[in-house]
Amino acid sequence: MLLQSASSFIHEHYISVTLTSTLLVLLSQVYYEVFINPLGKYPGPKFAAASRIPQLYHTFKGDLLQWVTGLHVTYGDVVRVAPDELSYATGEAWKGIYGHAAAGKKVTEKDTRFYGPSFNGAPDIIRAKGPDHSRFRRNFSHAFSDRSLREQQSLICGYVDMLVDNLNRTIKENPKAKVNMVHMFNLTTFDIMGDLTFGDSLDLLLGTGNMNWVAAVFISMKTNALRRLARYWPWTASIAQRLIPQELRQQSVAHYQASQGRVDKRVDGDYALQKPDIWGIVMNQKQELRLSRTEMYANSQVFMVAGTETTATALSGLLYQLLMNPEKMEIIVNEVRETFEKDSDIEMRALEHMKYLNACIEEGLRIYPPVPVGLPRIAPDDGLLVCGEHIPGKTALSVNQWATYHSPKNFKRPDDFIPERWISDDFATDNKAAFQPFSFGPRNCLGKNLAYHELRVILAKVLYNFEFSLLPESIGWEKQKTFFLWEKNDLMVQLKARS
Repeated sequence: MLLQSASSFIHEHYISVTLTSTLLVLLSQVYYEVFINPLGKYPGPKFAAASRIPQLYHTFKGDLLQWVTGLHVTYGDVVRVAPDELSYATGEAWKGIYGHAAAGKKVTEKDTRFYGPSFNGAPDIIRAKGPDHSRFRRNFSHAFSDRSLREQQSLICGYVDMLVDNLNRTIKENPKAKVNMVHMFNLTTFDIMGDLTFGDSLDLLLGTGNMNWVAAVFISMKTNALRRLARYWPWTASIAQRLIPQELRQQSVAHYQASQGRVDKRVDGDYALQKPDIWGIVMNQKQELRLSRTEMYANSQVFMVAGTETTATALSGLLYQLLMNPEKMEIIVNEVRETFEKDSDIEMRALEHMKYLNACIEEGLRIYPPVPVGLPRIAPDDGLLVCGEHIPGKTALSVNQWATYHSPKNFKRPDDFIPERWISDDFATDNKAAFQPFSFGPRNCLGKNLAYHELRVILAKVLYNFEFSLLPESIGWEKQKTFFLWEKNDLMVQLKARS
């Protein structure tokens, strides 16, 4: 009995000591983060300074964007959003975080905890470091050059003409039909990017392709955001995996398999070296620059996200803003219809010089950026100079696009859709350098030229051919969750052929 009592006492004492030690460790860690860490001089909520829990909570909830923006409204241009992370809402930070490194200094690297690995673990143009990134950039830069894209004008316009035909057929069969333009824009950008990437149509606009691929692309991004928990705290990996529904995991796998199958078909086909698409260009490179097959798989996934979902998102957001601002819609429609005598006259070079159309595109990207969040980089070990302040090494840093573009310090009337700000002296005080929707520096978006060409052609052709009316159920469309990308609502419209 005495031995049992002693054993029980020792056991209880051990538990007490363990709990007390754990509590002291946690308290000391909180004390360090809040009062000793060099980042303590930056404003922000104390809970976020002490723990990454608030950030991950809002990531899972889908309102991280609103949370970070609210912090910037409360605390200013620089906010500490996690123990080792700062968010910026000022244009001056782009150069310091994402620009070229000063002589003798190292560049910032992508925060792998935020991005995670590619699906098959191979490097891709988003995640690759140093030599691999340079090799990928040299491979793909020609395919996305302005000259190459002009050679693909007939391909791009051909798919946009299919979109117009689809819409015409829909209203001919039912003049009162409700049309989801988010879906229609997605089908169009997928077909264009599928052909540019794989040298073969996905046949989505024809209605015979794999429609599940469109949903799978966004799902793959959403599951990657949810897996972020395990990348910050590896011991939670099994918990994070269980938090992702089985259906989401399956669709993420489906996206990778679809990309892999298309790459194999393209590379192993009889016309392997003949077409001027991405893999045709890659396979004609010098041996030392070529990609392995697994690298092709990984990069094809990137292209089918970056070249589809984002462009369709930009078009959807811009169309919504035009429908909510009919006086702006009237101006751009008049410009398009007065510039081109017939639909077949619409072409890339002429579109580049259309003043109001391009102003609308810029304003659409500002007020509703397709990638609205901050894309964190890691400061090199010896630190980094950002906005005149020395940032300690290994700190995660980002410019939050939404908070930056909606800050009255950067843009007059920031929450209003005003295309004139890009072409009028009335908005000369706007900090245009703060606007970087394709990121900044040596790792900015390679598909910028393609995105602008697609935005101009698709927008011009649909406005040339149709009159749009926003349906009541889509008022307030812009209120959406974000999981790296927007979780877009259906954009329901009625349309009729132009009179």
